[in-house]
Amino acid sequence: MISVLACVAAATASHPPPYGHPAPHYGGYQQQHYCDPTAAPACAANSSLTYCLEDAEYPAYEIKAAISQDHLFAKKYADIGTQSADDLVDGLSAEQESAFDYGYYTGSSKGDSPYDVTHWAGPAGYICPSDVAYAQPRRAQNVAGEWRVIVNDVHYYTQTARLETCLHPDAACRALAPCYKSKCTQKYIYHRMLSYDPCDPYKGLFIDIYRLPAACSCHVPAL
Repeated sequence: MISVLACVAAATASHPPPYGHPAPHYGGYQQQHYCDPTAAPACAANSSLTYCLEDAEYPAYEIKAAISQDHLFAKKYADIGTQSADDLVDGLSAEQESAFDYGYYTGSSKGDSPYDVTHWAGPAGYICPSDVAYAQPRRAQNVAGEWRVIVNDVHYYTQTARLETCLHPDAACRALAPCYKSKCTQKYIYHRMLSYDPCDPYKGLFIDIYRLPAACSCHVPAL
């Protein structure tokens, strides 16, 4: 009996389980594979972002299996995949928003730098230059600091969020005079998304909360 268990243990050691799955249990013997949920995944390497829009290691097979085994999935899932400025920004069309180009803007008013011509002139755009994406994150760090896989683009299921990130945080708001002491401020919003824990796949699918960039707003302090 001992020799059989030894053979099983050896086979398990030479063939580790798939990513995110703990080793199977055999008669009280279990090989330990520690998975740190706070460790940034490969898709977030060399990045300060707390989410990934692309993920070469996305566990699509595991997500599909979790969906098929979750009898409450239809009650948990909801999304509007065709989001744009047409629906979410008053007074602007999707075509207008996508045409905003801040390539000319230097943000040179930040710190002790002078206010150059790009601060006062330029094409249409937001008063605080920002990057806007109607995106479907593949992974993200939840409010507890743990990385989760987001159910996205699997079996045609998506979860879309409007992400707006300041291009020049803390720079003065475009076209405002220096006397206002304005600055562009990054705002965030909490998103609830259907998620999967690669460190504990037996949880199945569940709702988790993520803090994602939502707006770049102009702040003017009291004068």
